[in-house]
Amino acid sequence: MKTLNLTYKGSLNKTHILKINYANGQLDEATVRQAMTQIANLKLFKKGEEDLFVTPVSAKVVNTDEKVLFA
Repeated sequence: MKTLNLTYKGSLNKTHILKINYANGQLDEATVRQAMTQIANLKLFKKGEEDLFVTPVSAKVVNTDEKVLFA
């Protein structure tokens, strides 16, 4: 499974990661930067007094492979 990990700084300067499962592994930098900026501009995510996803920092696709030992 591929996961897209989007790292942001929050309004209190803490680091937060938004993980999206089943990500397309063919995404390019421009597309991801634009999407991260749009997410930040929506200001949908808040915890207490902190806006969580304010400033895009980085993005990476993480590929996890499962190995079934028995079922």
